[in-house]
Amino acid sequence: MTQDRTIIAVTGADREEFLQGLVTNDIARAKDKLAYAALLTPQGKLIADFFLKGEDARFLIDVDAGVAPQLFQRLSMYKLRADVALAEADVKVSRGTGPAPEGALPDPRHPDLGWRLYGAASGDDGTDWTAIRVAKLIPEWGSELGPESYILEAGFERMGGVDFKKGCYVGQEVTARMKHKTELRKGFARVAIDGAADPGTSIMSGDKAVGTLHSRAGDEAIAWLRFDRAQGEMHAGEARVTRAD
Repeated sequence: MTQDRTIIAVTGADREEFLQGLVTNDIARAKDKLAYAALLTPQGKLIADFFLKGEDARFLIDVDAGVAPQLFQRLSMYKLRADVALAEADVKVSRGTGPAPEGALPDPRHPDLGWRLYGAASGDDGTDWTAIRVAKLIPEWGSELGPESYILEAGFERMGGVDFKKGCYVGQEVTARMKHKTELRKGFARVAIDGAADPGTSIMSGDKAVGTLHSRAGDEAIAWLRFDRAQGEMHAGEARVTRAD
């Protein structure tokens, strides 16, 4: 299934410094390859996740089309007097897990997610992306990720989407505090399911709500869980749910 993506081009003499002070990852990782990153609120909550691709005179931001307007607006707010221009680029995204075409770059979140190619045409090789995401616990915007998420609870450290050595960025203080001073009590986990249950179904332990079911592939799914409550056998509707990791 072809993703609905928007590509935002960031140009201007200050583009590197501009992005480095905003996004969660070190943009040096985006030179000659892809970097996975996010833009956060000052309170450390997710605005959008995206891929960054560095080119000779610009950076490309590959973002879900549904959240692209909010991302564009927020980036525009931060421009101030910087020599930076933002514009939607006429670039399409192809992806696949088979032999990579010339110019394709590895998806930085996990090797099993294959490659992404930026050019004049969009395409998809028919890979069952949901099955891979569930097996490797890779949340995605619109299925698991959304506004107000905290990136460490969403697994960004495991997916290479945050750099703790790069210095300040918007939301950095909250993210660093979560990293060093607290044990995560909530987040995504892989669960096994026995029975019918749709994404969005509440997961219960006895009479207590402990999470929500998200993307499902076969008898496994990604779930958002309260780790301190999600113990033993749980249920989502009539389906039996157990931790799979």
